[in-house]
Amino acid sequence: MDQHHHSQLFKIDGAHVSRFEDMRLITGNGKYSSDWNAPGQLHACFLRSDRAHARIVSINYDKARQLKGVVGVYTGADAQAAGYMRPASFLPATGKGGMKARVPERPCLAIGKVRFVGDPVAMVVAESHLAAQDACELIEVVYEDLPAVVDPEDALKPGAPQLHDDVPGNMPYEAETGSEAPVSEAIAKAAHVTKLTVDCTRVSPSPMEPRAALIEYVAANDSYIVHTPSQGVNMTRRQFATYSNLSEDKFRVEIKDVGGGFGQRSTVYPEYVSMMIATKALGRPIKWVSTRTESFLTDTHGRGNLITITLAMDNNAQFTGLRVDWLTDQGAYLSPTGPAGHIRNPSTCLNGVYRIPALYGHFKVVLTNTGWVAAYRGAGRPDIAYAIERVVDAAALELKMDPADLRRRNYVPANEYPYKTATGSTIEMADLPGLSVKALNLADWTGFEARRAASAKKGKLRGIGMGAVIEPTGAGMYPRDEIDISVDAQGEVTLHTVSHSQGQGHETSFAMVTANALGIPAERIKVRQGDPDRAPKMVGNHSGGSRTMVGAGTVCHIAANKLIDAGKSLAAEDLRVEPSQVSYSKGEFSAKGSKKKITLAQLAATKTLAAKGEGTFTSTFPNGCHIAEVEVDPETGVTDIASYLSVDDCGHVVSHTIVEGQMHGAVVQGLGQVFGEHIVYDKESGQMITGSFSDYIMPRAGKLKSMQMEEHVTLSKLGPLGIKGMGESGCTASLPALVNAVVNALGVKHLDMPLTPSKVWKTIQQSKATN
Repeated sequence: MDQHHHSQLFKIDGAHVSRFEDMRLITGNGKYSSDWNAPGQLHACFLRSDRAHARIVSINYDKARQLKGVVGVYTGADAQAAGYMRPASFLPATGKGGMKARVPERPCLAIGKVRFVGDPVAMVVAESHLAAQDACELIEVVYEDLPAVVDPEDALKPGAPQLHDDVPGNMPYEAETGSEAPVSEAIAKAAHVTKLTVDCTRVSPSPMEPRAALIEYVAANDSYIVHTPSQGVNMTRRQFATYSNLSEDKFRVEIKDVGGGFGQRSTVYPEYVSMMIATKALGRPIKWVSTRTESFLTDTHGRGNLITITLAMDNNAQFTGLRVDWLTDQGAYLSPTGPAGHIRNPSTCLNGVYRIPALYGHFKVVLTNTGWVAAYRGAGRPDIAYAIERVVDAAALELKMDPADLRRRNYVPANEYPYKTATGSTIEMADLPGLSVKALNLADWTGFEARRAASAKKGKLRGIGMGAVIEPTGAGMYPRDEIDISVDAQGEVTLHTVSHSQGQGHETSFAMVTANALGIPAERIKVRQGDPDRAPKMVGNHSGGSRTMVGAGTVCHIAANKLIDAGKSLAAEDLRVEPSQVSYSKGEFSAKGSKKKITLAQLAATKTLAAKGEGTFTSTFPNGCHIAEVEVDPETGVTDIASYLSVDDCGHVVSHTIVEGQMHGAVVQGLGQVFGEHIVYDKESGQMITGSFSDYIMPRAGKLKSMQMEEHVTLSKLGPLGIKGMGESGCTASLPALVNAVVNALGVKHLDMPLTPSKVWKTIQQSKATN
């Protein structure tokens, strides 16, 4: 992409920028959740459990209540009195064999038991944050410790500590997809079977902006004003309503800028509804800003999937069957989005990019004494792609085949799309054979052995790996997406949407789509996200699952054309012709045979010029092939990325600048998980070991020194623009590409993430000892 496309620049306040929002954000004029304040506000601080599993024997907060500045202390008794006992859950009601989902209660403040380190036990509200913090330290809690379990396999064993009385065996849900019998038959008859267990490790989303909230009770209409990071106001209002047993119209959600999301903003957290109790009781706004330690402990985590995958092949190395046995560790409670995404998305693409006639997936949702898990950039898509691409490379190693050739033999041919998989999903459009050929040529795959030899002369181990992936974009929780569009007397166009950017650049992308349809400069278009006065009257999905440009972005185009049609009817009156005789071009209406022209601004000065666009879109299927080369220092285990290439198909590209930025960021997020990021709990105590950036290894800027990005486009037919989405593709492909490259360098069958220098070095030493 970067070789063939130049950034489009827009002029804002005399400066030239590639994204409209950048000028506001880089000059410090953004407004994030912690920037919101209200007259008379109080401050909340939470006392959290310091142990993973225990009964609460007693809580004494007398000393805390007497501290100067403290105006309230709240515990589980208050949560129970308010009825704030259970967050939303999007799990299907029925699972394997008719099993009913067992969704445990999660009171906003712990009642009777704590189930992970960080579980909120009490909330102090005070005139200042420091007073609230000091008061928390004066609360005395007597616990009766219980045994903890932090490993999902251990949690399923007979006799394991039970987290919830109403979830026997710590398994709230079990599901399956595909058909087991044909896969068992394919495995039994296979010429070769490769089986692998991979750990797609638990990670912390770690957005730059910590969680924060300002919540205010409005007594006049028994409602709440909410300021908190979100990926879309409709989803936030729905979850607040579910948790509090109120109707959605009781919540006015006001959001401006959001500092990163990655799925972590899709959840309404217990802290937020706890603050509802206090603001209603005290009649004053309540503010809370999370610390980074609280973020590690209590923000929803991502991934956490243990996957055993079995691949059957015939004598021609054709794939004949695939079985996936999947344990998804969801922590101590079920988040709204976590378990559903880790079942639905893998089920949709259980075949990966391959033609496999028999598929079966068996999923178990497991509870452990750890923080809860939710959607995280890809939400099950990177996990299944990682497992499939790892087992394909392992099979190639066992068969002594070129991994690229094994893939080539099994890709779904381009002429077989739309392709219906053995799990019942239909994959709309792709060309993996053509796309992968382009990637292999650009990466000079056939010349790798010469580069490996050159590295060996320097004392380095060189490896190459690829990840060929496809993924479904989010289908959405709402029946359609809407965009309201209007023009004012100055000719300025305003778009209203309920989706919300967390850094993706929607203000720019939406404006570009609309500008192209209207034939006017994009600078004349303003995007309003989640306007609290308008959003409750609109239908639409939050930003997640790479769906925003597929849905709301495409509807910008539809809305602009509806605006033109509305304008033609209005202009016809002034032009004294029939609407069918009015034409439109570049912001002006005219009629054949008349010299008179009416601009958008002139029309809007005397008439209401507005329209509503809407559209319903199912999942599209962005896909790609990423190829990485690495050099490993055998003396230290340190891995350097020698080259990284991505060839992707995300359909029609609106802004190459934004697409390249998203791809680069997602790849780096993937390499972060590959080489360091890992949430680890002590198996005995349940304490988090990696609860700070000193222990939780984030990716550094120098890890990926360069990246070549190219595209191989097939247009989606599900919308008029052909957009497929791409916000998560880099995460999905980078996991297998990088792990495959390191494993190839070491000459082993598999090595679980994270590939830290110490782990890599030990593997090298073990290989030397066995050889």
